[in-house]
Amino acid sequence: MANNFEVRYAASPREVKTMDTQELRDEFLIQNLFKKDTLSYVYSHYDRFITAGVSPVTQQVSLETIDPLKSSYFLERRELGIINIGGSGTVSVDGTFFNLDHKEGLYLGKGNKDVVFSSDSKDSPAKFYLNSTPAHKAYPNKKIGTEDLEVIELGAAETANARTLRKYIVNSVVDVCQLQMGMTTIKPGSSWNTMPAHVHDRRMEVYFYFEVPEDQGVCHFMGETNETRHIWMGNDEAVISPPWSIHSGSGTSSYSFIWGMAGENLDYGDMDVCPTNELR
Repeated sequence: MANNFEVRYAASPREVKTMDTQELRDEFLIQNLFKKDTLSYVYSHYDRFITAGVSPVTQQVSLETIDPLKSSYFLERRELGIINIGGSGTVSVDGTFFNLDHKEGLYLGKGNKDVVFSSDSKDSPAKFYLNSTPAHKAYPNKKIGTEDLEVIELGAAETANARTLRKYIVNSVVDVCQLQMGMTTIKPGSSWNTMPAHVHDRRMEVYFYFEVPEDQGVCHFMGETNETRHIWMGNDEAVISPPWSIHSGSGTSSYSFIWGMAGENLDYGDMDVCPTNELR
């Protein structure tokens, strides 16, 4: 088993204005999260948010601490959200086993020490997508099945943004310190997510795009509302969105994405919307 991590530092709007395409990708794009039997982490200095992925195929994989945390175990001062986008698998948490089928989720609170990931079948391995944030209090672990989700229908075919939003880890579903996670699926014939665009200065966000066909892509838009930039993305790739940045995308086919947020506010509706015709 292997673990690897990288650290991403925070960039200001002034810096981002000067970045070329490769610099934007190096700064914000996250790739190669699902290496066989490996837990891959990206530690961001935006709200100390960790994005990670693991696909256990031939062996179990443990959640281990990483050097930036300066902790004896990963969840010593953190909480963790997990959504399985692969085949069925199991998460063992201090001897308690949680089986997660495709698109089921799990919340783990501060203080859990021994977390181990495994797949039910190596022919259809699980793909556990992870988000983690600092936590000030220990809340109970909770599995989030598909029947537990808050489901909202948004957008319209006429504006090419008809989509289904599913809330997994929000304070109306799970007791949580600051982490929020959910999944949005774009309906066939639509392409845009998260329109109209907005920013929420008290929260950062990470988008993880999946179910993107191999020969298709998603153009993710970021930056200030009057100074936007874009990053082309493929399947199973994530992108870091600073608090000062919009986060919106348009795909060349239907797709899904998992959104994760962290910050000082759990109010999902706390955002400053920019009218579409005022974006620059």
